Amino acid sequence: MDHIREKVEAKHILVSGIRKEISKEIVGQQKLVDALLIGLLSGGHVLIEGVPGLAKTSAVKALASTVQAKFKRIQFTPDLLPADLVGTEIYRPKMGDFITRKGPLFNNIILADEINRAPSKVQSALLEAMQEKQVTIGDETYPLPTPFLVLATQNPIEQEGTYQLPEAQVDRFMLKVLISYPDRAQELEILKKSGFEVKQTIEPVVSPQDLSEIADIIKQIYVDDKLKEYIVNLVFATREPLKYGMDIGSYVEFGASPRATLFLAQSARVIAFLQGRAYVTPQDIKIAAPDVLRHRIILSFEAEAEQVTTDQIIKSVFDSVEVP
Repeated sequence: MDHIREKVEAKHILVSGIRKEISKEIVGQQKLVDALLIGLLSGGHVLIEGVPGLAKTSAVKALASTVQAKFKRIQFTPDLLPADLVGTEIYRPKMGDFITRKGPLFNNIILADEINRAPSKVQSALLEAMQEKQVTIGDETYPLPTPFLVLATQNPIEQEGTYQLPEAQVDRFMLKVLISYPDRAQELEILKKSGFEVKQTIEPVVSPQDLSEIADIIKQIYVDDKLKEYIVNLVFATREPLKYGMDIGSYVEFGASPRATLFLAQSARVIAFLQGRAYVTPQDIKIAAPDVLRHRIILSFEAEAEQVTTDQIIKSVFDSVEVP
C-alpha cells in the first residue's frame, strides 16, 4: 500500500497542473471537469448533456489542450455519413488502384459535438471505434491511436433534427454527466474573463506516456472485497429491486448492464487517485454512481408518465443497499 501511495503522490501533481490550465478557460463546472478527468485518466468515453452556453465544448477543448495529443472536433449533422468519420477508399484512375484516406477518428481525443444530430448509420460507425478502438474501411480494419477518447455533447431541450442514440451506443459511454447553470459569483467571473481580461493560453502539461503510467497506477489502487460486493449489490438492485426492499419494479424496464459494474469500480479508483489516495472508500463509489448508472437504467412507460427520473431511482438504490 505504501508503494502504491508513493506512486499516486508522484503523479497526482500532474492532475493539479491540468486543473490549473483548464481554469484559464473554464469558470466553475467542477463536476464537468472531474468527469472529463475521470474519462481522460481511465480511457472511458464521456457523454455531456446540458443546455446551450454552459461551456461543454469549451471544457472539452480546454482539456484536450492540456494533453500532448491530437485533438479533433467533429460537428454532427443529419447529413453526416460514416465515411466522414472513419474515412474512405479513393480510386486513382492513373494508377488503377485504391488508396485509403483516413477520417477524423484517427486522432487521440475526439469531440463529438451534438452527437444526437447524426443518423443511426453514423452512430454505428462510431460504435465500433468506441468499443473496439478500431474502424473498418472497405475490407480492411485499422487500429485507432492510443489513447483514444470520445467526449460527446448533446442538448436535452431541442428535439428538432435530432435522433435517439441507440442504447448499445449509450452503454459504451463510461459516464453521462448532466450539467447546470453556474451560480451568480461564477457568472460574474465568466463576464470578467470574457472581453475584460487578456485571454491566457492553455499549455500542455501531460503526455500520452504520462496517461499510460497513471492508468497503470490506477489499476493498482486497492478495492476491498466488501466494496466489490457493494458495487455488485448496487447494480443488482437496479435489476432486482424487490430483493433489496424497493417497490420500484414497475418503473424500471431494464436495470444496469455488467458494464456498469466494471465502470463503477474503475471510476471509483480514479476518484480515489484524484483525491491522492491509494484505496477506494464507499464515498468514492457514491460519487461515481450517478454518472455511471443514469444512462444504463431504462425506465418504463409508467415511470415516464409519472415523471420519475433515473436519478430518483439511483437515490432509492443507495437508500436501500447497505453500506459496508
